[in-house]
Amino acid sequence: RMVILRCRFITINLAPIRPSHFQSHKILHTTRFFRTPNLISTPRITSSSLPTTRSISDEARFARSVRFIPPGVEIEELTDDMVLPGSNIVIGPFAGHSQIKQVEFVKSSARARDCPKDDLPEIAILGRSNVGKSSLINCLVRKKEVALTSKKPGKTQLINHFLVNKSWYIVDLPGYGFAKVSDAAKTDWSAFTKGYFLNRDTLVCVLLLIDASVPPQKIDLDCANWLGRNNVPLTFVFTKCDKMKAAKGKRPDENIKAFQQIIRENFKQHPPWILTSSVSGLGRDELLLHMSQLRNYWDQ
Repeated sequence: RMVILRCRFITINLAPIRPSHFQSHKILHTTRFFRTPNLISTPRITSSSLPTTRSISDEARFARSVRFIPPGVEIEELTDDMVLPGSNIVIGPFAGHSQIKQVEFVKSSARARDCPKDDLPEIAILGRSNVGKSSLINCLVRKKEVALTSKKPGKTQLINHFLVNKSWYIVDLPGYGFAKVSDAAKTDWSAFTKGYFLNRDTLVCVLLLIDASVPPQKIDLDCANWLGRNNVPLTFVFTKCDKMKAAKGKRPDENIKAFQQIIRENFKQHPPWILTSSVSGLGRDELLLHMSQLRNYWDQ
């Protein structure tokens, strides 16, 4: 059954920008559970190279370069109605029930091998410390304090599993970046988090959270680079889209465009992305619908 949502498709056409400290990062992304992109024959499409009138095949290549197309959707059949608002995500036939009716904390694990072994699908949430990870989890499940929130970054130091509707997991992972912990602790966190990514067969996707209230951060690009090189499926989730930090002089939409441009220059195929706000609820239902089609396809 195809789920159709009425919305306006959002595209971003920018002149190429290459911040000097990002030039060395060449990110290669493949989506493990979805159709593997043709990394050789699919051309890079830019605003300057698009002709005034495009053929169907040109339209298809352009759509493929900027939209996330799930299984069961033919490029030539795409319409704007099939794209989730505030995202590049196309909704396909695997999208289904996305409401969260029940959630319970299961356990915290210090090692990947200690995580639950019931083979249920899981979607992990990862991001820089203070990116709003716990707030997003609370927003998704509509419950306060399901995940630990704090004004002090770095409170999540273990792999935390939350069972949703008794059928799948949300996994809260330790934040990376400027958490006030020892260097030794940061190293340990990095090691067991990477071990989780590389050895967890039930991992469906990683939601990589990006703070929209600040300009693109090198550490986020480094994380995306590592996930891409290790073929870990990811979705970029822009948080705090309702905020603006005056000291930075940039609005969230400007920061998002700058980050997206860097990704488009480094990824052969643009991964899925979506705008969210834990304060206003922006993107909550859309993100849950995207997560549902990832899980449903994984279950096949």
